[in-house]
Amino acid sequence: MKLNVLLFAALLTHGVAAFAEGDHSAMTHHDHSMGASATVLTEAGNDAFGTIQEVIARLNSDPDTDWSKVNIEALRQHLVDMNEMTLNVEVISQTPIAQGMEAIVKPLTARSAAALERVLKVHPAQLQRESGWVMQVVKNADAYRLIITTKNSYEISKIRGLGYIGVMAYGTHHQLHHWAMASGENPHAQHHLQ
Repeated sequence: MKLNVLLFAALLTHGVAAFAEGDHSAMTHHDHSMGASATVLTEAGNDAFGTIQEVIARLNSDPDTDWSKVNIEALRQHLVDMNEMTLNVEVISQTPIAQGMEAIVKPLTARSAAALERVLKVHPAQLQRESGWVMQVVKNADAYRLIITTKNSYEISKIRGLGYIGVMAYGTHHQLHHWAMASGENPHAQHHLQ
């Protein structure tokens, strides 16, 4: 039985490949180029590449763009930082406390340590402006203790549910920050180019 299933799968795969090959070889150059231009894709690759591509498209479409101020590399460096603080950090604990949550996070690489250092210098103030939440950051050796609280009792569960990465991603300021950075208006650009 197993052999029959494997044989069927191999024949099916070979048949599909042969059909696709035959179908593609029958296409003219004109047909191929028409298909490529008619295809509507929404992803440019990974998320950082897509963000950069979106920024470039918007800069390109604005005739008032001052290209002498544009700094796509600053944006790329910031997106690397965001990737590091998302994927290369160990969340050691997330504990409910009165009025919010405490998280202990530890960077796993030198780059994620530098990224956390940069991001945690500016994120608490931004989070408070956008949500009213208070974020305290205490560095203990190679880990960070983050205490996030609110005076609004209805938002305590939200903070706890969001946890470390949800609180870091919360709000819409990231898009505005990325745009300002790429277009040369970012006041924190020096932090991301170290």
